[in-house]
Formats: sequence, structure tokens, C-alpha cells
Amino acid sequence: MASFKLFGKWSCEGIEVKDPGLARYINLEPRLLPRTCGRFTQQQFYKSKMHIVERLINKLKGPGHKGRKHFISSARCGGKTLTQYKVVKEAFEIIEKRTGKNPIEVLVRAIENAAIREEIAAYQLGGIIVRRAVVTSPQRRVDLALRMMVQAAYRKSFGKRLTMAEALAEEIIGAYRNDASKSEAIREKERIEKEAEGAR
Repeated sequence: MASFKLFGKWSCEGIEVKDPGLARYINLEPRLLPRTCGRFTQQQFYKSKMHIVERLINKLKGPGHKGRKHFISSARCGGKTLTQYKVVKEAFEIIEKRTGKNPIEVLVRAIENAAIREEIAAYQLGGIIVRRAVVTSPQRRVDLALRMMVQAAYRKSFGKRLTMAEALAEEIIGAYRNDASKSEAIREKERIEKEAEGAR
């Protein structure tokens, strides 16, 4: 069987997900192109069948969105998949140059480090709102890790000289090294988990 390389450069073979909770939700099947053309959009939970790099590309389509409102303009990131494809490919080239490792493996380790384990859920009990710590589902852990990294990279590059690809590479490398001073995703994860710990 032929060995497919993503972007014609990097192989997914031999990369293992070390976090057993996320192993089923990070798809690393060999692909030439991370593009399913919306094949899994109508089926609940089927996005875990999409390649993890494609999920990163899809998150880049609206990085200005935060919460329920449009936090800051998504500028050039909105719209065509090819735009995000180029950003991710350039970011992977930067990651490979700086770390000397397969950028797909670096991305997987970054997701594992930035994935939230527990968060706070608020519900109404009588006349008061109670906040309780809840365990985050594996699918949501991957989604939140990708979202936090993309939004952090976008904030770093918005209206600045740093390009989106450079900011994304910097954020992924910071999360890969589990460095809270370099990665906003790691800082956000620590903040949410600290809040959840206080609400137990």
C-alpha cells in the first residue's frame, strides 16, 4: 500500500496519541489532502472521523468568533479553504524548521497538552445559580484545544507585523512544550481547571 504524505511532505505513520482519552478522537489516517468536503457535517459526533489537520483548517475559518458574538473581525481568514490550507502548510514548515520534528506529531502533542480535563457548568437550583466542576468529554477537549490555539494565534497576528502562519506556529510550539509563557491556550487551560478545582 502506498504511503500518503500530508501536503506531499509529512507522513502520519508512526505517530501515536499518548493520551488514551483522546486516542479515538484524533484521526491520523494517511491522507494526501485534508479535505472531506463536508461529508460528516450531517452526522452527530462524526467529526472525529475527519483528519485532525482538517479540523484545524476548519477552525481557522472563523477565528474572530469568540463566545456568542463576533469578537474581532476574521479578516483574511474567513471564506475559502485554500486560504487556511496555505496558512497551515506555512505554519507546519515553520514548526519543522524550529523543532526539527514532524509538525503533525508536534500538533498532536500540543492538543494533548492544551486539552482541558474539567471545566465549570452552571445550572439553576431553586432561585440560585450553582457552579459545579464537570469532567469535559473527549470530543469537546479536542475542539476546545484547537479553538484556543487558533484564537490565540489570531489575536497575536491581528493588526501586527506577525503573520497568521507565524503566530499559529508559535502557539502550537508553545503548547507542544507546555510553556504557559509562550502559549495562551496553556494559560487558558490552567485558568479554567483552577476555577473548576475551586467549584468542586
